[in-house]
Amino acid sequence: MKVAIGGPLKVAFRPWVEGLENIPAEGPAILASNHLSFSDSFFLPAVLDRKVTFIAKAEYFTTPGVKGKLTAAFFKGAGQLPVDRSGARGAGEAAIKAGIDVLERGELFGIYPEGTRSPDGRLYRGKPGGLARVALATGAPVVPVAMIDTEKIQPPGKVMPKLMRPGIRIGKPLDFSRYNGMEHDRFVLRAVTDEVMYEIMKLSGQEYVDIYATAAKRQIADAAKADKEAEKAAEKAARAALAQAEKEQTGSQ
Repeated sequence: MKVAIGGPLKVAFRPWVEGLENIPAEGPAILASNHLSFSDSFFLPAVLDRKVTFIAKAEYFTTPGVKGKLTAAFFKGAGQLPVDRSGARGAGEAAIKAGIDVLERGELFGIYPEGTRSPDGRLYRGKPGGLARVALATGAPVVPVAMIDTEKIQPPGKVMPKLMRPGIRIGKPLDFSRYNGMEHDRFVLRAVTDEVMYEIMKLSGQEYVDIYATAAKRQIADAAKADKEAEKAAEKAARAALAQAEKEQTGSQ
């Protein structure tokens, strides 16, 4: 898949990379990245010699039909790991277990601490559960990664990608061994996550917003809904005013 996808990606988009020397040549490590685009999970592995495993929702692997099989093959080949989101605690626990399994095999595990793509290109608060718990449970170093301009390649609503050079900036590994045995302390989980997010912010140059990206998406959706309802109300009021004016004109005649 590095040949089938990574090769053409590098030729077509020519991504620039800084800090490749910060990726361990062997052994487990967590690559914690900001998340700007669907393509992030393909550009990062494309520029590395080692395999990187990300998690993806299980529906990508279980959809029936020819299209479903092709989608499943694509995600498997690209190093995506299916995570079943059902159950009492859903994707969180499944993702943590998946990450621990990958790291215990001595491989690279990729994770997006924000939990979802940024809705506006800014960097949002990291979720403390997944990243920090996996790091503390395994002792694996955390390598901060900044994806740059990947959201500009294929903005929402655009079918054809724009040919441009995205960037990848890789920071020095972070060691959290000082917190060994404290993976269930919520204050420690928050501290670990915030430290990683601060490093990502320095690498990416993004504006930081101290709320979760999921909350920001809800706010954006609610604002769009309110604007639409206000527009409809204004149109209704204008039609009523026009009808009243026509009525008054007819009565005066």
